[in-house]
Amino acid sequence: MRSFLTSWLIMTIAAVMVAVTPGMTPVGEPPILGIAAFALFMALINASIKPIVHLIALPFAILSLGLVTLIINWLFMRLASWLAVSLFGVGVFVHGFWWSVLGSLVLTIVAGIVGSILDQ
Repeated sequence: MRSFLTSWLIMTIAAVMVAVTPGMTPVGEPPILGIAAFALFMALINASIKPIVHLIALPFAILSLGLVTLIINWLFMRLASWLAVSLFGVGVFVHGFWWSVLGSLVLTIVAGIVGSILDQ
């Protein structure tokens, strides 16, 4: 449980960095609630279904030189956004595919940096 809470904290810090990109808009008042809800669902997706989907899509990722991974990350960001807004009424709205690609790159880099600082 502690590991998941740490993962959620790391994802929330990374999502704050993502939310400042022009293609993503926090929904809700105060905006940090939307970002935290989005990060919660991103952490849940990353912990549960993302490894399975990446394993199933591995042959397609090899054939497409990794482009399938961009589509999977985009779908997971859209799913996390939709779940957060649908269930809690707050979240982060992703404005398009390329903003999602940029957001997933920023999310990965910041989560890696924060995770290494926190020894996660």
